[in-house]
Amino acid sequence: MKMTFTAVFRKFPEGYVGFVEELPGANTQGKTLEETRANLIEAIQLVLEANRQLAEESIQD
Repeated sequence: MKMTFTAVFRKFPEGYVGFVEELPGANTQGKTLEETRANLIEAIQLVLEANRQLAEESIQD
């Protein structure tokens, strides 16, 4: 299944912040835009995996 999300990046003096509005909990930061983008991809994967596990557990109960 292919999903598309909107990544939002904001620049601050210390670096960048990135988040996905459609996916609560998917947010990160980094010193460069490239680092922040890579971190956000990992955060998205972790949030989706956690949500999947929670859904599976609720179905079993």
